[in-house]
Amino acid sequence: MKTRTGVLGNFFLGLLAVILLSCGGKVIGNETDVPVYKNPDKSVDERVHDLLTRMTLAEKVGQMTQPDHSYLKPASDIATYFVGSVLSGGSSEPPVNTPEGWASMYDQFQSIALGTRLGIPIIYGIDAVHGHNNVIGATMFPHNIGLGATRDADLVKQIGEITAEEVAGTGIDWTFAPCVAVPRDERWGRTYEGFGESPDLVKTLSGAFVQGAQGDNYNHPYNIVACAKHYIGDGGTTGGKDQGNTEISEAELRAIHLPGYIAAIENHVGTIMISYNSWNGQKIHGDKYLMTDLLKNELGFEGFLISDYNAIDQLPGNYKSQIAQSINAGLDMVMVPDKYREFVKLLTELVNEGTVPMPRIDDAVSRILRVKFEMGLFEHPYTDKALTATVGSETHRAVARKAVRESLVLLKNDNNLLPLSKTTSRIHVAGKNADDIGNQCGGWTISWQGTSGDITPGTTILEGIREVASDAEVTYSRDGTGAEGADVGIIVIGEKPYAEFQGDRTSLALDDDDIQAIQHVKDAGIPIVVVLVSGRPMIVTDQIDNWDAFVAAWLPGTEGAGVADVLFGDYNFNGKLPHTWPRSMEQIPVNEGDGKTNPLFPYGFGLTY
Repeated sequence: MKTRTGVLGNFFLGLLAVILLSCGGKVIGNETDVPVYKNPDKSVDERVHDLLTRMTLAEKVGQMTQPDHSYLKPASDIATYFVGSVLSGGSSEPPVNTPEGWASMYDQFQSIALGTRLGIPIIYGIDAVHGHNNVIGATMFPHNIGLGATRDADLVKQIGEITAEEVAGTGIDWTFAPCVAVPRDERWGRTYEGFGESPDLVKTLSGAFVQGAQGDNYNHPYNIVACAKHYIGDGGTTGGKDQGNTEISEAELRAIHLPGYIAAIENHVGTIMISYNSWNGQKIHGDKYLMTDLLKNELGFEGFLISDYNAIDQLPGNYKSQIAQSINAGLDMVMVPDKYREFVKLLTELVNEGTVPMPRIDDAVSRILRVKFEMGLFEHPYTDKALTATVGSETHRAVARKAVRESLVLLKNDNNLLPLSKTTSRIHVAGKNADDIGNQCGGWTISWQGTSGDITPGTTILEGIREVASDAEVTYSRDGTGAEGADVGIIVIGEKPYAEFQGDRTSLALDDDDIQAIQHVKDAGIPIVVVLVSGRPMIVTDQIDNWDAFVAAWLPGTEGAGVADVLFGDYNFNGKLPHTWPRSMEQIPVNEGDGKTNPLFPYGFGLTY
């Protein structure tokens, strides 16, 4: 006669057997074999093959689908549609924008995915393009244009590592970075997202960031996936128009815009994002030659291709034909922020009709699964809370401050005005960008376009000056008034935050309020240092003769004290121009080796003390 305990024990063993059999496990007596895809001792190829053979068409299509969390309502749709990935686009944050708030949201979504029949974890993507820039309190590094000025691959690798650690600290697995665009026209509003106008510079720093973010074969204690973007030619559009047409030969496309991707692939980048732009009239999102023949077959890219935000919608035809064209051309995962239900329905129809062949689906899903297995997502699907506390740490901010120092470019220094003395009796600081964290961080900071003001913890340039030159009297006025009696003036001018679309310009002239602030300080009869905070070179030809010193600070991020470190001589200037500095708007586009002469400053220019 069985005891009550024995009956219950047999019941639970039987229940366990049913569960395991539903997931592909085998029960022999009371022994259980773990499915191959759940066994970390098996090879990635074995695990991918095993899991793929167990998946229904609905589960495969789900892996290729990436909605935005802000449209993913209800969250249970992750399970309903077997969603393979979720993203937070610009301005798409959890209800509580803290590292802990992000981690909580991520773990909630991940638990839903793990509760599905096969328990395939989601991979969560975000634009961490200059640090974990969507998260209040994270470390914000200089944008890529500033890192290009450093010419320092080791530093960029270290920034990739720190960014990965802070991203992982919020649970997220995937950064849509680095941007390996080669901006060739400063009118383009995304100029600051690229490392510079030189393909060689972009190649060197792109590989370094990927290696830092992913490690060697994902050997960090924290693992995230990098994403080289935007493939291909986004920085070469006619007129610098965002999402425009890149009208160049294939030889030019390969020579200028491909090297960054080659470096990323050599460093085993897990994903590549396709660009909105066209190449000679054809949208890249539908170009089989560029996505499959060149990238996957010729260059041997083994990761997966992700679309940009709703980008397949720009292909010709209706939504169903747009899906068919993009998937057949080689796209593996589609960023469909709000139309994910329609996407799943139509792609399923296309497969059942034979318009999209099943081998293309299996290839796409295999690539996605391979990345998930390689990074250890099946073994470690949830947030490592020990990493959450590192977000925005002083150690990380010290590296960001170093990056600011290394990125500064000294363009003029008459009578050796710089470095300034810390014992100067009085320093007058002016300008709209002197005491504004939002302005010095630029776009892609907390929100998509970025905003002015006190948007995240950090140190403004003015605060940094007061810290470094603590023995001096430091006064400040935004408009430059009140400088009379000071020994020197520092005017911090430049652009306000912007990102794609809104950042495109037909004029790069200084704002009237910048010119007025400079003039007010100049009228005080004191020597002046002009510090330009901007995402690109600006037209200063008519003003620069009246300045004693001129520094390009780019978009330094949260650690503005790095600017003061160099102005007061604790460190020397090391930065070199990552772009040829145009003399006028009429001279744009101007790039090294294009035969144009007499720019205001050549590519690679930079003075030292």
